[in-house]
Amino acid sequence: MGKIIDGKAAASAVRARVKSEVENIIAAGGRKPCLAVVIVGDDPASRIYVRNKVAAAREAGMESRLEDLPASVSQDELISLVNGLNADPEVDGVLVQLPLPSHIDESIIIDTIAPSKDVDGFHPLNVAALQLGRECILPCTPAGIIHLLYREGVQIEGKRAVVIGRSNIVGKPVAKLLLDRHATVTLCHSRTRDLGSVTREADILVTAVGHAGLISADMIKEGAVILDVGMNRSADGHLCGDVDFEGCIGKASLITPVPGGVGPMTIAMLLQNTLKCYKRHVEGA
Repeated sequence: MGKIIDGKAAASAVRARVKSEVENIIAAGGRKPCLAVVIVGDDPASRIYVRNKVAAAREAGMESRLEDLPASVSQDELISLVNGLNADPEVDGVLVQLPLPSHIDESIIIDTIAPSKDVDGFHPLNVAALQLGRECILPCTPAGIIHLLYREGVQIEGKRAVVIGRSNIVGKPVAKLLLDRHATVTLCHSRTRDLGSVTREADILVTAVGHAGLISADMIKEGAVILDVGMNRSADGHLCGDVDFEGCIGKASLITPVPGGVGPMTIAMLLQNTLKCYKRHVEGA
C-alpha cells in the first residue's frame, strides 16, 4: 500500500515557521505583516475560504484586514478599494477572493492589484515572470504541490510528470514549476484523447479538474506519485478528489487524500507569500 501524504502536517510546519518569523520581526521592533482580503457578495464557499484565510493570518501573528463588500458593488468601486490597498504602506499583501459577481471583470481586478502585493500570484507580471523563470510570487496551490514533493523526497529531475487541467490557477503554473525542476511534462485537458494512455506513463501525476473518480487504478503506473487537487462531492455527499483514492492507494507509492492533502498547503503558502511580500516591502522602503 502506498504512503499517504499528510498535507495537514506539512502545512502545519510551514505555518509554524511563518509564525516564528513573524514573532521575531515583532520582537525586533518591526510592525506586523498585513494581509488584506477582499470578498464581494455572499457565495458560501468563498465565505468559508475567506474566513479560513483571515483566521490563519491572525494565528500566524499577522494583521489581517477583511474588506466585505455587497454583491451590488460596482466595478469602479472595487477598483478604487484595491487601489487604496495598493497605496497603503501598512498593507503588504492583497487578495481578492474569486469568483466575483458577473458584472465585474475578474481580469481587470486581478490586473489592478499591485504585483508586489499579489499574494495569489495571479497578476500578469507575476505570471510572466514565472514563465520566464524569474523571481516572482508563486501561485499558492502549485507552490504547495512542489513543497509536498520536496518534503517527501520525491526526485523530480528526469521524471515523467503528467498534469491534468490547464487552468491559470493550478494546471499551467504547476506544469511550469515541474518543468523548471527538469521533469518531462505533459499537460492534459478535456480534449486529450485516450487519457489513460498518457497518465499510465506518469511517474508524477497531478490532477486538478474537479471530476470525481476521473482517475482509476488502471490509469496509473505502479509506484506513481499522485497529487490530487480536485475538490468534489461524491454521490453520498462526501468530499472527494479527482482520483479513486481507495482504488489507487495500493498501486501508488505516494498519494494525497481529499480532504487533508494538497488543500491545507494553499493557505500555508498564502501566509508564506504574505511574509515574502512584507520582507520585500520593508527592505524596499
